[in-house]
Amino acid sequence: MTMSSTSLATGLRRALSGAGAAGPGRPPLQTRNTRPSRGAATMLALVAPSVVLLVLINAYPLVVAASQSLHKGSLIITGQFTGLENYTDVLTRPAFWKAAWFTVVFTLVGVFGSWLVGLGLALLLRTKIPAGGFFKVVLMLPWVVPIVVSSTAWNWLVATPDSPVPRLARSLGLGDLLFLADPTLAAITVCVFKIWVSFPFMMLMTSAALASVDHNVYEAADMDGATKWQTFTRITLPMIRRSTYISWILMTIFCVNDFPTIYLLTGGGPVNATSSLVVLAYRTVFQDFQTGPGVAIAFLMTLALVVISTVLYRQIRKGETA
Repeated sequence: MTMSSTSLATGLRRALSGAGAAGPGRPPLQTRNTRPSRGAATMLALVAPSVVLLVLINAYPLVVAASQSLHKGSLIITGQFTGLENYTDVLTRPAFWKAAWFTVVFTLVGVFGSWLVGLGLALLLRTKIPAGGFFKVVLMLPWVVPIVVSSTAWNWLVATPDSPVPRLARSLGLGDLLFLADPTLAAITVCVFKIWVSFPFMMLMTSAALASVDHNVYEAADMDGATKWQTFTRITLPMIRRSTYISWILMTIFCVNDFPTIYLLTGGGPVNATSSLVVLAYRTVFQDFQTGPGVAIAFLMTLALVVISTVLYRQIRKGETA
């Protein structure tokens, strides 16, 4: 009994110290070779050109744009180095803050307006309605149709006093409503148009998230006597929270960088009422030929998007750890 206990203790000590079980005279086991195998080296050699090409395609324009934002030049000539003068110049322009305010409003309305419409339609399509598949296809059309076609159709609907919507407004006794000539109405029209072209994306994201929710959870809530509102706020919304935050991040990026929706419908007018930061950057570079300030506006937009995306991404991480 004593001999077996001694042998067991000796074997444990040898195992912990890395020695072989057969005794000290036996050479230790060879350590695993940590050098990359030939297959890994071959794969790295094959992938490296594509990685280098992608880095150059994305990094080179970024570096050039950053250099232009620090110089007073044009698209052809870099010009004199001015440091942060372009940024301070942009931040003191009233047109910049007016465009920034409209960008915030346009983004908030575009994100949450399209999300609410998409969520409502996604919940409706989960019910058994006649021709549900047909309605799904029809509701995807505003997102599938090219933006040029959609903006042309909306211009035909509201652009002139003889367009269908202004004529309908007059027949209802609302007076002459110039949707694209009045600054307030133009801003409202652009925001509604953004919801129109964006809600199918939100509906698709929400439908996918709702499809992953287990029906047994709803059955248990129904057995416990939960109301429809309690089920929606305490089960549905928390269960699709991760997908919701992701869709908010994507739609925020889409709205801030959305140039064609605004420019094709109003061109940023009237009197710059619908000019967002991306439209202002375009005008500054390609119409006013002020490359440095225009690129500085674009970099400020990028900084704002990084901050917003980081905040929403942290919400996603909190949801995963909760």
